[in-house]
Amino acid sequence: MANTSHPEAIVVGSGPNGLAAAVTIARAGHSVVVYEAEDTIGGGTRSAQLTLPGFLHDVCSAVHPMAVSSPFFTQLDLEQFGIRWIYPEVALAHPFDDGDAAAIANPLAKNLAQFGDDAKPIHDLLAPLVDSWGELAKDALGPLRFPSRPFFMARFGWDAIQPAHAIAGRFSTPKARAVCAGMAAHSMLTLDRWVSGGFGMILWTTCYSVGWPVAAGGSQSIANALAALLKSLGGEIVTRRRVENLRDLLSGRVSARAPARAILLDVTPRQFLKIGGDKIAYGERRSLENYRYGPGSFKMDWALDGPIPWKADACRRAATVHLGGTFEEIAQSEQAAWSAAPAERPFLIVTQPTLIDPSRAPAGKHIAWAYCHIPHGSTFDMRDRIEAQIERFAPGFRKRIIGRSAMSPRDLEAHNANLIGGDIGGGSLELGQFFLRPTWRRYSTSLPNVFLCSSSTPPGAGVHGMCGHRAALRVLAKCF
Repeated sequence: MANTSHPEAIVVGSGPNGLAAAVTIARAGHSVVVYEAEDTIGGGTRSAQLTLPGFLHDVCSAVHPMAVSSPFFTQLDLEQFGIRWIYPEVALAHPFDDGDAAAIANPLAKNLAQFGDDAKPIHDLLAPLVDSWGELAKDALGPLRFPSRPFFMARFGWDAIQPAHAIAGRFSTPKARAVCAGMAAHSMLTLDRWVSGGFGMILWTTCYSVGWPVAAGGSQSIANALAALLKSLGGEIVTRRRVENLRDLLSGRVSARAPARAILLDVTPRQFLKIGGDKIAYGERRSLENYRYGPGSFKMDWALDGPIPWKADACRRAATVHLGGTFEEIAQSEQAAWSAAPAERPFLIVTQPTLIDPSRAPAGKHIAWAYCHIPHGSTFDMRDRIEAQIERFAPGFRKRIIGRSAMSPRDLEAHNANLIGGDIGGGSLELGQFFLRPTWRRYSTSLPNVFLCSSSTPPGAGVHGMCGHRAALRVLAKCF
């Protein structure tokens, strides 16, 4: 068991990437300590009673297709530390105003009839990805390497950088085009931007390849399991320890510890600029100052006295629901998030975990979670517009609300300093930042033995731990 009295590595931040970095280093036999500024660990995988006692809500992430796809997570036996994945009957539902809904559920072949004339185009687009998802996930999320199937990856790579409107242009039915838009909108890009279509293809594929599960007991279970594993390996986590200046770490003035051989920062570029100070090289500083953040998010949680009364039956069987109607309406909503004014009818991502995990609310009660994209740092109150959008597809929803919590972009950033301006993706996924992010140095920085490992580094946003894992592999190769 490693000794952390004088740790060989220090990780700042206990989000899934920070914990993944610490676990990777500890598994290699080196001592590591994690410093977390907040009272609880988890970053984007925290859960809390945000509304009423007994109602356990996810503060940020809620549904985890990338976690069950991650080469990092799948190599670990986290079940012994409390992780249990629960899969809904329908991975995703997308309702329409006429009471119909697209229901995305396994298997792919049996799910396509609902798309009519678009059944074959969807099959041709997604079947190769579903069939190759294991290898594709390793190439997309795993360590940098020559692709295991280079010709397939080259063909996929061309599709992956396409705008969502180009992918949707292959479909003729409003239902298929709308589902495509909802998947792509997770990118927080406008649907005419490069990469937005590929982002949507990946998420659509995961519905059929690995599913969209929730973690039993809430997303906090993911952080708790990683923390328990880390502690079993001798690692240490110190909460309420905010690192505001790297000089304290480099000089060993934090907890009177000797300087570590490596420091990994689970922070975004803006925070690194602050805590790195004038030690950061001029060229890197300019690059980090030019790093672009994306739109903000406005998030709501509800305590309910019954399930959401959806008009469409498919929505009553899905843990995740996309609300936005048509492709055109979703595109307009995402365009508004990059403007000065939020959308009148925002595209919503809704989760209802108590349909499959009733332990998170008192008997007979439910919770729901939803967010929309709004301009970066906006102070506009979206509560009425969000609830009106749910009421549109589920008349009587408001009557079931017995408690609510709302978090603006400012609130999200106050809760988790990585969510700059409410950007939950660690920075805009536009083409120029999708591949390089700020880490052309391969997670290294201009400061000796100081590394970045947040979602602002490849492969980017999502609860997969791969940013931290890959950064830690770099640390092990360079510093040990």
